[in-house]
Amino acid sequence: MITPSGRRRRADAASSVADMDEQRGPGAGPPERWRPGGPPRWRRHGPPGWIRRAAGRDEDPEPAGRSRWPWPSTVLLTAFVLIGSGFADHAQTGERVALDPPGRVLLFVSGALLLWRWRHPVAVLCGTVAAVLLYLGAGYPYGPVLLTVAVACFTAVVSGRRYAAWAAMGALWAGHLLIVHVLYRWLPPSGDDAAPWTEEIVVATWAVALLAVSELARVRREQWARERAERARAERRRADEERLRIARELHDVLAHSISVINVQAGVGLALLDSDPEQARTALTTIKAKSKEALGEVRQVLDTLRAPGAAPRTPAPGLDRLPELVEQAASAGLTVTVEGAPPRLSPGADLAAFRIVQEALTNVVRHSGSREARVHIERRERRLRLLVDDDGPATGADAGGTGNGLAGMRERAAALGGTIEAGTRPDGGFRVLALLPIDSEEDR
Repeated sequence: MITPSGRRRRADAASSVADMDEQRGPGAGPPERWRPGGPPRWRRHGPPGWIRRAAGRDEDPEPAGRSRWPWPSTVLLTAFVLIGSGFADHAQTGERVALDPPGRVLLFVSGALLLWRWRHPVAVLCGTVAAVLLYLGAGYPYGPVLLTVAVACFTAVVSGRRYAAWAAMGALWAGHLLIVHVLYRWLPPSGDDAAPWTEEIVVATWAVALLAVSELARVRREQWARERAERARAERRRADEERLRIARELHDVLAHSISVINVQAGVGLALLDSDPEQARTALTTIKAKSKEALGEVRQVLDTLRAPGAAPRTPAPGLDRLPELVEQAASAGLTVTVEGAPPRLSPGADLAAFRIVQEALTNVVRHSGSREARVHIERRERRLRLLVDDDGPATGADAGGTGNGLAGMRERAAALGGTIEAGTRPDGGFRVLALLPIDSEEDR
């Protein structure tokens, strides 16, 4: 039998385990194979296509042929070489050796090797060069067999094996030079003469042109990869900035509103029996403040549902400073405002409002003082905001390491301004913000 206290202990233990898992964060817990009934394998690691597409956004993805076998192009090219060499054999009858089965095997091998051209570009290039030299050395007719070398060379250069491609093409030219000017006396066909040097100039020009086109394609491909990676980084940077902006907005809205609601709820509970009217006033404030917070949160979420759309309500600015003073007064904080806000750009106006709001919220939550002072001053092209309270601090988070102060610093830095926050020598706390009146964000 499980007693109520036993159920509470089990619930507390379950809650503690859940909290520990949440603190570990993703990937910090035990492996999935330790957990019975864990998610299926594709849920843990993601479908392969997603992984390849995600990696391709910020890294140079492999060409399409690397991820799968290039069957269609290889079959078409091999068939073209075999058929074209058959026509060349008829056209060169009596001049070269007739195309027999060994010659067709060499043609087939030189074309079939291209099936591995994206996986092993250097080996394929060397294999095609060797097959072509054997074919030419055997005296078979000239034809489209050199096309296999061209494709293999292009693939090697585009894959980044530049020096190997240059060396292989040099070996092809040197081998052809050796065959037609030195070894022709002992190689078929019999009675053949040395080839004219103009033919060697044509072969060398063809090889250099092929390498030049391949290098141009490689440079262009690398440029596309850099541009693609830069676009991916820019998109990721914009997403991070938008995420931080929304996090700041939600924090500022919820922290301020919930602080006021918390104070008013405490007042209502304390006066519920002794002073029902005052408790009713506190509940009315809670209702109004929660409605306002919901409206602002809805406005932030609307920007997520329709990115780029104009907001339905204008962003808050220092013109709403009297509302902040009134809300702080309902939480038991007396705020004195000195100076008048100048005309600001929309970004600077919103940042100034949120900074004052967060500073007053911190006074309500972390300071024992019930008075605060807000000083607004324009100094040349900058706005100086000063929020002071007399302390003492009542919480451990008053040292300036919370998300609120981090958000204020991020807002000021985004506009090119600065934030200084810390305890004063007399025990109070001070927030000093310097913001440009015309922010770069709004230009």
